[in-house]
Amino acid sequence: MHPTLNIAVKAARKAAQIINRASLDIGLVKVHTKRDNDFVTEVDQAAEAAIIDTIREAYPDHGILAEETGLTSAESGSEYQWIIDPLDGTTNFIHGFPQYAISIAQAHRGVLQHAVVYDPTRNELFTASKGAGAFLNDRRIRVSGRIRLQDSLIGTGFPFRDWTHVDNYLGMFKDVMQKCAGIRRPGAAALDLAYVACGRLDGFWEIGLSPWDVAGGALLITEAGGLISDFDGESEWLNSGNVVAGTPKVFPQLLQTIQAHKR
Repeated sequence: MHPTLNIAVKAARKAAQIINRASLDIGLVKVHTKRDNDFVTEVDQAAEAAIIDTIREAYPDHGILAEETGLTSAESGSEYQWIIDPLDGTTNFIHGFPQYAISIAQAHRGVLQHAVVYDPTRNELFTASKGAGAFLNDRRIRVSGRIRLQDSLIGTGFPFRDWTHVDNYLGMFKDVMQKCAGIRRPGAAALDLAYVACGRLDGFWEIGLSPWDVAGGALLITEAGGLISDFDGESEWLNSGNVVAGTPKVFPQLLQTIQAHKR
């Protein structure tokens, strides 16, 4: 394992200890509302601090983009940036719904190099390094062999903060639902993307995600032989927040279905 990936794994495991302890008595966890349907807990903040401390110890000059603390610029103009979501699926977590994950990615000059998505409830560690493949608990993973959208299980996430595109989204949902084998909405995009990478889902789409929701899972998918893009089929998904992903054959069918409904 690459030394940088080792640091990311170490950071994810430290965050997981905090999350798992708190999950034993969720009723004691303090919850704050950032905005409608967007929550943060003291657990998010403590987990993020643990991740940042671990990264800073190894790479004090690297930049950090994290959900709760925002952008921390690199001290010396470093070309490296870490993109962190300490608890993707906070709403699930505060309800005791066991579908949430820690997502940590590192980029160099804007190109993703290393990624960890860790599910602390199942002890499933998804890792990837650019050019070296994707793994689940040290076992190599690949996207599924599905070739037809009609045979595929597709993941998605409902709009929950910004209702601007809800009608567009519902049009996409209706269309995809009629063309695939089933749709699932577990509620943690980082895990949904990891599930595409390991073949549990054959495709995924969502509107309005943040970079920290997507960065880790995106590298997993490409290293597992899958494809990911924005709704234009381009590589601006990290900036636009609009994401489509899937197996090489399912991806274009899903993208075409979604493009029919985008403004």
